[in-house]
Amino acid sequence: MKKSVNRKKPVVALLTNHDDDVYCFRKELVEGLEDAGFNVLVSCPYGEKLELMKNSRFKHEDVFIDRRGTNPVSDLKLLLHYRRMMCKYRPDVVLTYTSKPNVYGSLAAAGLGISYINNVTGLGSVLCMNKALQIFILFLFKAAFRKSGCVFFQNEENMKLALKRKLVRGSYQLIPGSGVNTERFPLQSYPDGGNGIEGEKVVFNYIGRVLHDKGVDDYIEAAKRIKEKYPNTEFNILGFIEPTEKHYESELQNLGERKIVFYRGQQKDVKPFIERAHAIIHPSTYGEGMSNVLLENASSGRFIITTDNAGCRETLIDGVTGFMYHGGNVDELVKKIEDFLKLDNSERKAMGARGREHVQKNFSRDIVVQAYINKVRGLIDA
Repeated sequence: MKKSVNRKKPVVALLTNHDDDVYCFRKELVEGLEDAGFNVLVSCPYGEKLELMKNSRFKHEDVFIDRRGTNPVSDLKLLLHYRRMMCKYRPDVVLTYTSKPNVYGSLAAAGLGISYINNVTGLGSVLCMNKALQIFILFLFKAAFRKSGCVFFQNEENMKLALKRKLVRGSYQLIPGSGVNTERFPLQSYPDGGNGIEGEKVVFNYIGRVLHDKGVDDYIEAAKRIKEKYPNTEFNILGFIEPTEKHYESELQNLGERKIVFYRGQQKDVKPFIERAHAIIHPSTYGEGMSNVLLENASSGRFIITTDNAGCRETLIDGVTGFMYHGGNVDELVKKIEDFLKLDNSERKAMGARGREHVQKNFSRDIVVQAYINKVRGLIDA
């Protein structure tokens, strides 16, 4: 990953908090920027997903980010790191993702007179914090966005909230999340499936961080109830356990031994797991910017069961490509799973195929990449 930056080309720096975010959601953007004539500098904690992009031309700058911590000393070190990095490479435009890079990367860029573009990947969890912390976090966002060249929003609800709270003064734009590469996630053949009691086993996946805010407890409770009535079902969890949520390790081990929920860990490639599943269940409690997990599963032709929260509800047409329920209502989630099990497998397949058509039309990653290239060029030419 030690690659030099060619100063004959404009430099675009991309700041985020995890290698998974780069590979799964920004890979096409990095490649698109490179193909458009830019050098790309990626700043995130080193992880194995970056090795899957080792043939790319971008330069990687390692950084430590305490993603969920509130230690002011750690955050000050991050701010100073970004400032040193920008002084070293003098990027023409900085792109920021996730909370801490959005705040501290923006402040560093603004202090050095460097143009930057923010991406709001979700404000829902902030609104569920205690009042004092909520006010402080929103103050930080407001300070970060003050000199932004553009703030990209991934869903309309977040955009309206930010405008109402006067977090944004300048340019802003709504984009379809991070989009989905429909070639990378092609339409998969749909597996045979029964009714959860007889016939072929019916498989459900949860894909995402193992985190209370993501609704993992609702998923586990629903699995317990469904398994009692429909024993010929399988519930899987794929994703890494947050360091602050270590209690899930023993719980998931116990659930696996009882054959209620199987923890599959973090996977380099989720496509084989999507292929053998009949549906994705995404029980996000507070909503998302735009759920990439749902877009990838829909692109693969998989039935969606998710909440009516922002960033989730946009990815499906309720009753046409999947089922939607009120976030946090486990009883309703269980009913939606039962409704799914009552469907003929051919209808599940048809609804999944309609889901792919929906994301192809509205959530192509090409739309997102082009929006970034246009905005970056505009800031450089200004």
